[in-house]
Amino acid sequence: MAGEIINRVSNSQLITIDLTDYAPKVSVKELDIKDFLFQGIVLKEKEFRVKLKEFDFSNYINKTVALNCSADAIVPMWAFMLITSYLNSVNADIHFGIKEDVFQQIFTANINAINASKFEGKKVIVKGCGEILLTEALYIAITKKLQNTVSSLMFGEACSAVPVFKKK
Repeated sequence: MAGEIINRVSNSQLITIDLTDYAPKVSVKELDIKDFLFQGIVLKEKEFRVKLKEFDFSNYINKTVALNCSADAIVPMWAFMLITSYLNSVNADIHFGIKEDVFQQIFTANINAINASKFEGKKVIVKGCGEILLTEALYIAITKKLQNTVSSLMFGEACSAVPVFKKK
């Protein structure tokens, strides 16, 4: 052999971002307004308020809560406000939506909270696979977050990266 094998990937100035590092560390509990409705479809204010007063909200202390209504019911906005007031009293972190959507909302918020300045002028690769489901919305969020900061943005692995953006 005519020389030493050099690992150019490990010697490169590439920074790899694994989006799974920004996944929410909390589990999301779901609370369905349907369970407080008359026959699961009609909101009767007096009964609704009684059910809320009798409900044990202690299961939601310091939890992240996905508040939604799975029934095809007309639920007035004040009903969401009222349940939120009960959840606030147990220090819950309340979001609207189903469990999976709330997880994605928090995931996106974590990406949006990244300090992009530490990637200023750098070549960045966003890993293309992970241990958890990574949606299109997450890749959109990281692209929006970094595009105006990095010198180049790529998708994949260092050995087979797909160029996404290069500063001119």
